[in-house]
Amino acid sequence: MKIPINIPIIEKDEINEVCSVLTEKSLTTAANAGGRRVQEFEQLLASYTKSKYAIAVNSGTAALQAALYALDIKQGDEVLIPSFTFVATANSILSVGAKPVFVDIRPENYTMDPSDLKKKITKKSKAIMPVHLYGNFAYMDEISEIANMHNLEIIEDACQSLGTTYKKKQSGTFSKMGCFSMYAAKVITAGEGGAIVTDDKNLFEKLRKIRNHGMLHGYDTRILGLNLRLPEICAALAKVQMRKLTKFLEKRKKNAMILSELLSDLDVILPQERNDVHVNWYLYTIATKNRNKLMKQLNSQGIGATAYYSIPVHKTPFYKKPLKLPLTDWAANSVLSLPVNPLVTENDLHYISKTLHKLIA
Repeated sequence: MKIPINIPIIEKDEINEVCSVLTEKSLTTAANAGGRRVQEFEQLLASYTKSKYAIAVNSGTAALQAALYALDIKQGDEVLIPSFTFVATANSILSVGAKPVFVDIRPENYTMDPSDLKKKITKKSKAIMPVHLYGNFAYMDEISEIANMHNLEIIEDACQSLGTTYKKKQSGTFSKMGCFSMYAAKVITAGEGGAIVTDDKNLFEKLRKIRNHGMLHGYDTRILGLNLRLPEICAALAKVQMRKLTKFLEKRKKNAMILSELLSDLDVILPQERNDVHVNWYLYTIATKNRNKLMKQLNSQGIGATAYYSIPVHKTPFYKKPLKLPLTDWAANSVLSLPVNPLVTENDLHYISKTLHKLIA
């Protein structure tokens, strides 16, 4: 694609840091605290999110899975999630033996609808996993109130929202645990990687063991865990990228504001920020008629427009269930994400706008 939807930004300092790991041959460690670069990345993330602790793991999925283990979510338990998300949210729940229960979304920002959430709670409900989709911020005030009323835990799937804030507080910090992803296409990358932030010391110590086969000192497995460790090469990338995060997000916001202005006269639904919310613009997502045709035409013009997620989780072959989630279905048929990543230039944005105007007209 001439203008890709997202692309990792790897510069000389990332390459030098990775080369240092290779030169030192310190590729990974089974130490409880992790390797040196893992610890450095964790310190940067904890400081950025104003959390007491950060625990690095090898993917965003692993972060969700570890958080579920840490809360002892198990067979017979139900965890409420939106269906309009990447399948990892549901897979993490199923992997610990629990059952994902699908909730509809609000159309304003494609995140969990608290009113539908209330209807889906049962005696088996143990946790809610709201997703801050596209970098938007879920309705955490209402979700937290519902969770407190029903004595439910919350794990934030903040895999797409690193840097998003509500009332100047970072996403992922409105519950006991927030989970992030550093996949190649995210706002920062480790290649593959994830992390959990928490202020709870007991959860922090438990999560460290969970990521390392339940071990504390050597072969002394104390609880169920897996190999969820983040390799040092990935941590080296993440560490350098964390220092660039503010710069990356500023460019994303600038691009998003320009694109919104350029597209303001089109018959499409543009993304909006709610009061007190500053999104990270991971995905600049519009809603439009004839989405598939429009996406194909944009792609043919070199614009990496992409539909996330054209098949909601409850309609995938593995999870297929006859559920009525009308707004989820509407979004799956309507959303289209346009490139605003930091490498997109102002000329690119004008080209995207010009092409869209021509196609929609």
